[in-house]
Amino acid sequence: MTVDSKVENLIKKNILIVDDHPFIIDGYKNAITRYKPEVYDYSFTQGKDCESGYNIISNPETKPFDIAFLDISMPPFEEKGIVSGEDLAKLLMDLMPNCKIILLTMYTELLKIKSIIETINPAGLVIKNDLTFDELLFGFDIILRDEIYYSHSVIKMDKQINSDCEEIDQFDKLILFHISKGTKIKDIPQYVPISLDAIESRKVNLKELFKIEEGSDIDLIREAKLKGIIF
Repeated sequence: MTVDSKVENLIKKNILIVDDHPFIIDGYKNAITRYKPEVYDYSFTQGKDCESGYNIISNPETKPFDIAFLDISMPPFEEKGIVSGEDLAKLLMDLMPNCKIILLTMYTELLKIKSIIETINPAGLVIKNDLTFDELLFGFDIILRDEIYYSHSVIKMDKQINSDCEEIDQFDKLILFHISKGTKIKDIPQYVPISLDAIESRKVNLKELFKIEEGSDIDLIREAKLKGIIF
């Protein structure tokens, strides 16, 4: 078999990378090209901010991407309302629905991670501090097998969100909501159909659940918002 025929038999993968750090783009490309080069032929397109990403994705002459790596925090493209990698992901979902989206972020807030999973449901979600050469190849392999990849910090946060929320019922959420709005504890029974003693007990349990036994109501509400329980 000739070299040309071998190349023709490779599976082509059209990949988009949008990140405002050129060295990170180079790192992704260097890692990806080492993944099964005997199987895949990689073609890369890269952007440096939301504007260049928008122009690439929205260009009718752009060939649909198989995989897209998008940094979440990048210089915005205010003119088109594209202010983050999440907005580029939504654009890709509309224009190239078969593209597997991998979002990369420095965010470690539970509420932000929960929002990304619920609104985008990306094929991959990576906290950048988790990323190593081997981890990138491991995640890339999982995604190519049509499975979802979360880096280990995302998995930990996702489990924490689900675990905490399982123990919190509608009464707890109402109590947290009214505390966040400045309602005095003694007045909450007007809005939540349980006794004041039950409300006080639930508040203590919530602080224990959130591991802020010595904290104030402000700490309780801050933690509830971080976990996406109230907004």
